[in-house]
Amino acid sequence: MLKELVENIVRRLVDNPEDVRVSEICGEQATIIELRVAPSDLGKVIGKEGRTARSIRTLVHAAATKERKRAVLEILE
Repeated sequence: MLKELVENIVRRLVDNPEDVRVSEICGEQATIIELRVAPSDLGKVIGKEGRTARSIRTLVHAAATKERKRAVLEILE
């Protein structure tokens, strides 16, 4: 569910939605969500002073808390 949430949000933000790649790594204590976008879209995902990235991370945290899990969003280049 978290993977689909991030994918849906980010695809609507970027110019190249076909380049969005989201992978989910389930660990013992937390789930890591790795996000990859086209280099030209990286600024749109991060936003001014990281506000957009912080907002996406807040949504992921809220959704994970609802499922009684821990989740971390990593934006990779």
